[in-house]
Amino acid sequence: MTSDYLERIRQARVYDVAIESPLERAPRLSRRLSAEVYFKREDLQPVFSFKLRGAYNKIANLSDAERARGVICASAGNHAQGVALAARHRGIKAMVVMPRTTPGIKVEAVRDLGAEIELSGDDYDAAFERAMALGAERGLTFIHPFDDPDVIAGQGTIAREILAQLAEPPDAIFVAIGGGGLIGGIGAYVKALHPGVRIVGVEPEDAAGMHASLLRGERVTLDRVGLFADGVAVRRVGAETFRLAQAYVDEVVLVDTDEICAAIQDIFEDTRSIAEPAGALGVAGLKKWLAREGTGGGRYVTVNGGANMNFDRLRHVAERADLGQHREALFAVEIPEEPGSFLRFCERFAARNVTEFNYRYSRADRAEIFVGLALSGGIAEQHELEASIAAAGFPVLDMSSNEMAKLHVRYMVGGAAQGIAHERLFRFEFPERPGALLRFLKAVGTNWNISLFHYRNHGSDYGRVLAGIQVPPPSSADFLGHLAELGYAYVEETGNPAYRIFLGG
Repeated sequence: MTSDYLERIRQARVYDVAIESPLERAPRLSRRLSAEVYFKREDLQPVFSFKLRGAYNKIANLSDAERARGVICASAGNHAQGVALAARHRGIKAMVVMPRTTPGIKVEAVRDLGAEIELSGDDYDAAFERAMALGAERGLTFIHPFDDPDVIAGQGTIAREILAQLAEPPDAIFVAIGGGGLIGGIGAYVKALHPGVRIVGVEPEDAAGMHASLLRGERVTLDRVGLFADGVAVRRVGAETFRLAQAYVDEVVLVDTDEICAAIQDIFEDTRSIAEPAGALGVAGLKKWLAREGTGGGRYVTVNGGANMNFDRLRHVAERADLGQHREALFAVEIPEEPGSFLRFCERFAARNVTEFNYRYSRADRAEIFVGLALSGGIAEQHELEASIAAAGFPVLDMSSNEMAKLHVRYMVGGAAQGIAHERLFRFEFPERPGALLRFLKAVGTNWNISLFHYRNHGSDYGRVLAGIQVPPPSSADFLGHLAELGYAYVEETGNPAYRIFLGG
């Protein structure tokens, strides 16, 4: 069967619409990993994804009767655009069923390519069922996103290009797995010619259908899949792609959201392009594999599969990338509820950048804070920090790997506290530099108790703090005079309705 796919891939018709994407050395990542790393830039395809290859090859191989009837597919993104562009180029009628939850930008992209669109269901599975029913009703040919030999062969042309673009075969190729069409085609072609090249699949931990299937020796259906890497959010891999993976995939590496975000940053720093989460899986897997193997040197290729990223996701990616690179650690720390306790805690880290500080008074004897600290020494330094905080007498819990804390709790520290006397709320700005937060606390939090605090370093020139401070009326004039002497720009927000409604002022 290997020879069959070898010939299918050699004969695949993809270049009417697809380009031979460049294979670019990643100098910064290569230097950091002490290896030769190459990016296969499938994000540069006309629809910003490799999916165009398989879709076009399938459509180009249809019979005259099938072309006359038209085609249909179910997709929320890249496959839909590939089918729409391929059908337009061949002059074929195309229909795409997309979930109702599909972002408008993707719906418009498919519509701009000339396909008829129907929005149906809330997820891919519902859209798939609707597409199959419509296809049978109208006599349309269903273009499967991965489990079809022509689609697999189209994706396999990437392997043909990689081997032609390198003087010597790489040591390993890292490939994202959704339904398995991409790695099936690449694995079949590479192993036929160079069986010593490792084919490593990469899946998100929360969408690891191929990993689970290979472990069990049969296809499994996941109860649910995470949607961050939506391009590979497949509950059940294909029958043909599973067979190919059993034959040609050496292993599957699992990565988490933070590692994917870190890989998006790695790609950006070397190419100034922004990969979608599924498109960065290869880089994330390579980094994790090299860290596990502990080997230097070698030549590695990652398939950067796509760049169809919704703009509103960039903030989340940027915030999570530092955690994925182990450049930031998050801790929950208990401190005594008394004047000066903030100061004593922060003095432990006077020379370190504080990236986040969330606090809200909750009980008379102690307070819980959520703090982010910048790292330069990776995971080892993170463990040392935790031990240092505990040694100083502050109960501490590392929250850097707690998904709920990172997604929700870090933005929800606070709430409506009761029984706080004489609290006033202020918004401060001060020049941002190492130690700036400590100087702020020394200036403000020594003589007056801080009862609410939120600080987040966004990489700007000025630090921004929201602070609740207990100022008894007799000391009000002294407090305002003190602020005037300090010279911090501030606005009092005690009368702000958001404070009264959400923070219990």
